[in-house]
Amino acid sequence: MIGVQELKKGTTFEIDGSIYKVLEYEHIKVARGGATIKIKARDLRTGSTIVRSFNNGHRVQDIRLDHATVQYLYHDGDMYTFMDLETYEQPMLTAEVLGDAVYYLLPEMTLDIVSYEGKPIDIELPTTVDMEVVYTEPGYAGDTATGATKEVQFETGLKVNVPLFINQGDVIRVDTRTNSYVTRV
Repeated sequence: MIGVQELKKGTTFEIDGSIYKVLEYEHIKVARGGATIKIKARDLRTGSTIVRSFNNGHRVQDIRLDHATVQYLYHDGDMYTFMDLETYEQPMLTAEVLGDAVYYLLPEMTLDIVSYEGKPIDIELPTTVDMEVVYTEPGYAGDTATGATKEVQFETGLKVNVPLFINQGDVIRVDTRTNSYVTRV
């Protein structure tokens, strides 16, 4: 068991028979009252999102997850197929369970898959991914005096704001935690 004050972003826990991964965490302290912990979490089995508040001192069941290195192979409809690099098994996850991670999956990409009691429930993306820009509006120098940005689209459908000097065909590095531009590669 762990206290709810330890539920930081990315922590997994079990409550009411469901497994959740914390997406957002907020510690709210009111003047003379006790602290309240408010979280936004995703159910790793169904992909649904909940918002829940706990009183400080409440405890939840922490869980032990297994990790394996896999390679992304392909997707068919809303099923995404991976291959375990040690056992050559091919676990599959649905788009609902993966959430926004589907926008970062590139062919033959190596990443970690998370399993609970032998069943795959989530993936862990690398911190940054290099992706090629397939569409962007032209950016003209002199449009603005400050750090202006424009939107680009990648082959996976992901859209990110980048500086004006990025062009179609450029490969850029994207931070998977914040969906933001890092640098041109």
